[in-house]
Amino acid sequence: MPATLGSLLLLLCLLQVKHMFADYYLQTPKMLDGRGEYFHAGRAQHAIVHALGSAIVFLIVGAPWSFILVIGFLEWVIHFNIDFAKANYSDKKQLQPDQAAFWRTAGLDQLLHNLTYVAMAWAWVEFAH
Repeated sequence: MPATLGSLLLLLCLLQVKHMFADYYLQTPKMLDGRGEYFHAGRAQHAIVHALGSAIVFLIVGAPWSFILVIGFLEWVIHFNIDFAKANYSDKKQLQPDQAAFWRTAGLDQLLHNLTYVAMAWAWVEFAH
């Protein structure tokens, strides 16, 4: 698929849908418990769900396998670390949903994930065509 404005917007929409499912529908209790620890198997699994979902999205838009493997690995690393930073900070501050800081932290987490998708879309335009 050529990188047109329409295909770029489609890619970004598909990444957003993937994100919603991976973050809100496909998380297991193991992925959610103990997230303040850095080496957390559940967070690694959660990041894999994101990377696999993105691989499907990039297959849909016709990206080559070499691109998909690199972008998937980079997304895994970035997603893993964004989620660790949020969990670690939230645990240290003992943030709860009734506190504004909890929602600011959650919002920053989501912003960083969305900016990751913008960077991934840029990489697709630059390197996958």
